[in-house]
Amino acid sequence: MKWNTALISLPYMPDDREILDLRPAKKKLDPYKPYNYLHEREVDDRGVQRKVNTLFLTNSECPFKCTMCDLWKHTLDRPTPEGAIPEQIAFALNRLPEASVVKLYNNGNFFGTKAIPAADYPVIARLLRGYDRVIVENHPKLCNERCLEFNTMLDGKLEIALGLETIHPEVLPKLNKQITVENFSEAVSFLSANDIATRAFILLNPPYLTNARENIEWTVKSVEFAFEAGVGTCSIIPTRAGNGIMDKLKRDGSFIPPTLQALETSFEQSLELEKGRVFADLWDLKHFSNCDRCFEERKSRLEEMNLSQEIQPPVQCPGPCNEGRN
Repeated sequence: MKWNTALISLPYMPDDREILDLRPAKKKLDPYKPYNYLHEREVDDRGVQRKVNTLFLTNSECPFKCTMCDLWKHTLDRPTPEGAIPEQIAFALNRLPEASVVKLYNNGNFFGTKAIPAADYPVIARLLRGYDRVIVENHPKLCNERCLEFNTMLDGKLEIALGLETIHPEVLPKLNKQITVENFSEAVSFLSANDIATRAFILLNPPYLTNARENIEWTVKSVEFAFEAGVGTCSIIPTRAGNGIMDKLKRDGSFIPPTLQALETSFEQSLELEKGRVFADLWDLKHFSNCDRCFEERKSRLEEMNLSQEIQPPVQCPGPCNEGRN
């Protein structure tokens, strides 16, 4: 796929050292307990709502120091102890209701050598018996034989979530993620050839792209690219400050936080592609709104769109709101 792009002159890219130097403190975590877990719903590729148990695992920090990432706040500074991840999974699943889908999100790479010890794969697979689908997250460059090894142990279908972030030709290299769109496509092709499903994480308002209209356009372009590469699902994630370097970029004018309206518009336009499932990430959604009068209705609308995969009527704000569509 080819895009007509107007390249822009971007400021410097911070290196690992500057990103690390500007970080606030990490959370103190127990390596034998997940730092969070929850029960939710998600529509599958047949339009059926499925019950999902989502576990946020505590493990070693990702080796990639992406500019926009704040997931490291809930990670360890050392390799994950062998046996810790099975204990975390058992702890959470014993406290969650029945579900047919399980997400094991570990703030990095499930198949990273220091994150999830390969010796734990058989125990993890036994704990996940009965789940129709197992979803994990992983860096495109770390999709290898370890994925295939784990896949053979599962009863259900394996799905791997990959961070594409953006296909903007100058912004992606500035994110310090150390991937290209070709790396992403190669990872999807490798996984698809081995009957492993994929989904993509797409950023709304990545750093260095500071025009509101272009941010929406590039989000939708990135969603379309991911579908053309072969993924079945895309999740649009509003980019946040709060990790140190993103706050500096915000002060410098190199990052503009997304608005709730921008998320609504990019979500709607991505659904209109009708190329696969699209979800809007609604975590901490209030952070992106500036109107208390219409926020709850708009949040409910996005929740319904996530579950129905259909565009719902827009909310009419009852007050003087510069976000609402009066």
